Amino acid sequence: MLLSFRKSLVKFTAKSIEILVVLASGCLMGITFAPVEAWYFAWFALAPLWYLLCRDRNSGMVIYPLCWGIGCYGLGLGWIFGIHPMTWMGVPYLASLAIATFCLTFITLWGGSLVVLWSLGMRFINTKPKLNPFIRVILATACWCGLETLYSLTDLWWTSLALSQSPNNLIILHLGQLSGPTAVSGAIVLVNGLIAETCLAFSHNYRRTKPIQKIRQAAPYFNTAIAALVILHLVGWILANRPTVEPIESALKVGIIQGNIGNEVKLYRSGHNLAIENYTKGYRALAEQGVEVVVTPETALPFNENQITKTPLYQAILEQKVTAFIGGFGNANPGFTNSMLTITGDGKILSRYDKWKLVPLGEYIPFEQIIGKWVNRLSPLDSHLVGGKFGESTITPFGKIIFGICYDSSYAEHFRRQAQKGGLIVTASNDAHYAPAMPRQHHAQDVMRAIETDRWTVRASNTGYSAIIDPHGHTLWISELNEFTTHAHQVYRQHAQNLYVRFGDWVTPLLFTIGLISFLRHP
Repeated sequence: MLLSFRKSLVKFTAKSIEILVVLASGCLMGITFAPVEAWYFAWFALAPLWYLLCRDRNSGMVIYPLCWGIGCYGLGLGWIFGIHPMTWMGVPYLASLAIATFCLTFITLWGGSLVVLWSLGMRFINTKPKLNPFIRVILATACWCGLETLYSLTDLWWTSLALSQSPNNLIILHLGQLSGPTAVSGAIVLVNGLIAETCLAFSHNYRRTKPIQKIRQAAPYFNTAIAALVILHLVGWILANRPTVEPIESALKVGIIQGNIGNEVKLYRSGHNLAIENYTKGYRALAEQGVEVVVTPETALPFNENQITKTPLYQAILEQKVTAFIGGFGNANPGFTNSMLTITGDGKILSRYDKWKLVPLGEYIPFEQIIGKWVNRLSPLDSHLVGGKFGESTITPFGKIIFGICYDSSYAEHFRRQAQKGGLIVTASNDAHYAPAMPRQHHAQDVMRAIETDRWTVRASNTGYSAIIDPHGHTLWISELNEFTTHAHQVYRQHAQNLYVRFGDWVTPLLFTIGLISFLRHP
């Protein structure tokens, strides 16, 4: 009985250590995102989980990946807790705490579910015990990329593995020009898999194998991991050093206004007055600098399009005759939209871009017939916006513009579809109600979209970060947080289409095809 207890204790201790290892490695992946941005950890942080899933093929298929996901997404998305306290909106303190806790818990587990599904895919792959490890690496990489693609079709998508490299590792982000963000995520998973296969080969029958034999067994996977890391970065370097075509006729001098209107006052008349004052003042200052268009943040003026035409800012547009992209609300039937209005110098509202991807609970209520009454009792937030159309480009006096409002920035396919017609990215956001890590990650998202579509990007944010990003992802100007500022910059409208813009994500189906053919042909 004592012997049995000792065995159980040893087994429990070993499992506990393994859980701590995968949790710690998940945390390593979590700090690759802002605010820490230790991007280099991403290239081996998944390897411990891979190793354990392949070593113990019949255990830990849920608990290991779930712990890894909690570490990764819990840290990576921890900024969402910054919405607390929401007492300034009339939400009681405890209710605010409950909302923030629920949001962080849910999105962490949602991210963890992706890792769990991937581990189940690994279990299926491992049903062939003598499968060539290189085939397993290809299939597992394709599985991860496929899951990221599926999750990006949902209303909850933010943290792809590719985001871990933005905005610091611009070289590897250029793989996105070939096949979008999944190309970058796939590269990370591929290298992690080869590192894990190196460890698996080295530890196989470790008591019976001489050290020199273990090195020989592991060498092919280790050498391939190093070669893959070098080649992938070399390809990215080549793409990153291609000259950007900037014909003078495509030049456009833009002005950005960062109004710095805190959300705690924005909902009230004092906030309305401050918004009108700051944006009118900023518009006039930029018009005097000779800009051709002025860009404001998301809901810069918290009015609908009819009310905007009655503001001093609209009168300033009529006087200065400089086109403006104004963040406000559009009329819809029923409801209203979160929009960017193109107002020309003669006062005409030429076009309107409506935010496509709305924030669940913040801007609309999912399953409203079921939980709508409960949400409305819990919070006074008006969550009844109407979403725009997917991939719809917008006509302006400067041709088609690729617009994105706030949450849109995390959906690469939305920008790709517009980039097939448009020549410049303009994003508007309001990140004032989140922790500082969120605007940093938001900026990182826009850096990825600029590189993937090979487009200049103008980013206007209420409290920061506002920025100018060139097609290679270089941030040529970025604002400080929580300050009123204006900035004028010359950008260029690009019309060339790279592989990704033309064909989308073709790498994932290619990997699946190669992997499945090899898997089915393997005895």
